[in-house]
Amino acid sequence: MPSDPRIALVDDDAAIRDALKWLFASRGHQLASFESAAALLADRDPSRFACLVLDLRMPGMGGMELFQTLIGKGYTPPTVFLTGHGDVPQAVAALKQGAVDFLEKPFDDNALVSLVENCLQLDTERRAAWDSRRQIERRLAELTPREKEVMALFLDGKLNKQIADELDISMKTVEVHRARVLEKMGVKSAVELANLLKELG
Repeated sequence: MPSDPRIALVDDDAAIRDALKWLFASRGHQLASFESAAALLADRDPSRFACLVLDLRMPGMGGMELFQTLIGKGYTPPTVFLTGHGDVPQAVAALKQGAVDFLEKPFDDNALVSLVENCLQLDTERRAAWDSRRQIERRLAELTPREKEVMALFLDGKLNKQIADELDISMKTVEVHRARVLEKMGVKSAVELANLLKELG
């Protein structure tokens, strides 16, 4: 069993927190429980979890507001909402913003465990894609303004001579900038670079 819980539950109901902690332990999963959104946000890094289970309606910051706050901070683990019957429209709105699913209380234990286990698998895929995007963004940030200008022009299909004329620099300088762009971005050609940048949309 991992030493660090991969699942986080945020619910102001102590009975639900205790019940779900026992439920997931019985299925071989560790669960970290928090009594409020503020308690989760005070955690050393909420994004370290592989799945979040959030109660939609809580005193203070509710689950939806917490979810939106986490989205604004960066990587958001796959999220499941627990809702009361009257909160279904809000839960549907959460799905449109990227939540994985929601369950109405009282919920079926097996359904919740199955949903969370799917989230754990989904997290592996999402986190890899997120890390890849961050790496590309870091590489782009290392480019100088001139290198970015040259990159934009050669990605637009312009030849070195055309780039040199447009930027009023020598062809040799264009070649140097072009080589540095490819080196910094970790690719060997403009085609590879274009494909890499597609990951950023």
